[in-house]
Amino acid sequence: MSQIALDPYSSGIPSQNSVLCFPTMTAEDFNTKYSTTPFILTSPVKHWPGYKEWTIASLVSKYTDVRFRAESVDWRLSDYYDYMQDQNDESPLYLFDRAFVEKTNGEMEGGFVVPECFGKDYFEVLGDERPDRRWMILGPKKSGSTFHKDPNATSAWNAVIEGEKYWILFPPGSPPPGVYESEDHSEVTSPLSIAEWLVCFHREARKTRGCREGVCRAGEVLYVPSGWWHLVVNLSSSLALTQNFIPPTQLPAAIAFLRDQPGSVSGFDTKKVKDPHKLFVERMQEQYPVELRDALEKLERKKKTKWGELTDIKGQGFTFGFGGGDDSDDE
Repeated sequence: MSQIALDPYSSGIPSQNSVLCFPTMTAEDFNTKYSTTPFILTSPVKHWPGYKEWTIASLVSKYTDVRFRAESVDWRLSDYYDYMQDQNDESPLYLFDRAFVEKTNGEMEGGFVVPECFGKDYFEVLGDERPDRRWMILGPKKSGSTFHKDPNATSAWNAVIEGEKYWILFPPGSPPPGVYESEDHSEVTSPLSIAEWLVCFHREARKTRGCREGVCRAGEVLYVPSGWWHLVVNLSSSLALTQNFIPPTQLPAAIAFLRDQPGSVSGFDTKKVKDPHKLFVERMQEQYPVELRDALEKLERKKKTKWGELTDIKGQGFTFGFGGGDDSDDE
């Protein structure tokens, strides 16, 4: 499996599957048209100071002895770089570090800027109590992440500094072929490596309604909407940064997730935060009461709409059943 070629899977993307691509985007367009669909921006990252200064080699040289997290192990960056050069694993270890800013003494924080179109991140109301939100990602060719959804119903952007990544995504309520989610959404079964999934399910997935695919190259950033399933694999050795956030259109989904799925909430310091939903609603009430009210009203309308779909009283008595529609978090 470790010897499979990636090109047959990442090329020949059907036009109906192609992720939308724009040079840049306004906040208005993002919030009114595109916040619920994946897309790639080709311009903003190219203006980052870090894009002009950082390479895999330059970071290894500067932070040689700094330890970063790859899977469950903290590696010296120079050791992980050596591993990248020499490995031939089916599923290469993937460096995914949430504390890269702190570990580089804040030096990397000035190297990137959140693309302006993404605007407000409502998790900012939590200050130092907010959940994990940003990561440095480094890995060799064929490393990556198997299918998952971003935590806490957040959206995310993923910016490539060096290399290129192949993405395949599926909308909320539509797990990819070969991926099975429990009824309460708390467990996901996908015992396959990236290579095994590509060999066994990629052909079927490409024909599945809602499938989106794209290659994100150096200097580009891909947006992943809340609730979208995604798999990503490096087509070459790659360095990237990613950050999770709650945009305005996804505020109701985030509130509902914190309220209804407390066992799946992640990234909070449990010593400081005992009830993430309560804390978030309290802080929103203090800082954004109008936005909170609107979000709660949308959730209430959605609840009533779903109940109406489940109960049909049209002169034929009471019936109860499950609809076949997409139970999505999208408004």
